[in-house]
Amino acid sequence: MTSKNVGVIGLGAMGLGIAKTLRENGYTVHACDARPGAADAFARDGGVACATPADVAAAVDVVVSVVVNAAQTEAVLFGEHGAAAAMRPGSTFVMCSTVDPNWSIALEARLAEQGVLYVDGPISGGAAKAASGQMTMMTAATPAAYAAAGAVLDAMAGKVYRLGDRAGAGSKVKIINQLLAGVHIAAAAEAMALGLREGVDAAALYEVITHSAGNSWMFENRMAHVLAGDYTPLSAVDIFVKDLGLVLDTARASKFPLPLAATAHQMFMQASTAGHAKEDDSAVIKIFPGITLPRAANDDDGQGGRA
Repeated sequence: MTSKNVGVIGLGAMGLGIAKTLRENGYTVHACDARPGAADAFARDGGVACATPADVAAAVDVVVSVVVNAAQTEAVLFGEHGAAAAMRPGSTFVMCSTVDPNWSIALEARLAEQGVLYVDGPISGGAAKAASGQMTMMTAATPAAYAAAGAVLDAMAGKVYRLGDRAGAGSKVKIINQLLAGVHIAAAAEAMALGLREGVDAAALYEVITHSAGNSWMFENRMAHVLAGDYTPLSAVDIFVKDLGLVLDTARASKFPLPLAATAHQMFMQASTAGHAKEDDSAVIKIFPGITLPRAANDDDGQGGRA
């Protein structure tokens, strides 16, 4: 793939970082987003704004989709003004969402019918690593798809793992990653909640744990949000309702027990139902009763108060 034109559909926290990274690596990035004004804002910094996924697909040989789930990916491809009808034979669709692996396998076959190559390419690392080009991609694709899109993958991610020669393995590994991520966040919240219940200074607890064997990346990252009383969603509670649900669905098909994942899923479900669905996933700590959470410096509404 020699063209320096690439498309990005979805300019959320991760997608915007990917689009900027590709632009900084010399690509002309054609982008669109369902939110009015998002693509225009990106274009003001040097990208090309497109009105629809079809407009993106018509201009490029590689389309990178960075939307939330399989339903949104279906809409990007096959909805009104969808990308699939505008993609030329030999072009490549890179799917970066966390989805059911069987759905990803079926999508590869569906696109192959019209001569479009496919990369099963979920991503991990968060908005900061996406923006710095240091995120991780868990990919699986045919050799032809890697030949067509490999340069784009290497330009947008710090680590591109090639896990198979057909779709499915990338999504399976991402599902397993999300199992650990969700369980670690839930466990981190439980530990911090116990500390608060026992009257331990939250900042001191954070300092000790992050320099001790009990630390995890998720404790260090997410409990910092709790200390700041800032639940602005970088990854929302409902993302883990979805992702841990996919984990459990995958395991259920082979009757494989996942007791920790099931418990963590229930915790995120409880937080979502309690009104915290769109808050940062660290808000799962709000399900614990009888604790007083740290408050943001400008918190006047009790949002960070007693849980």
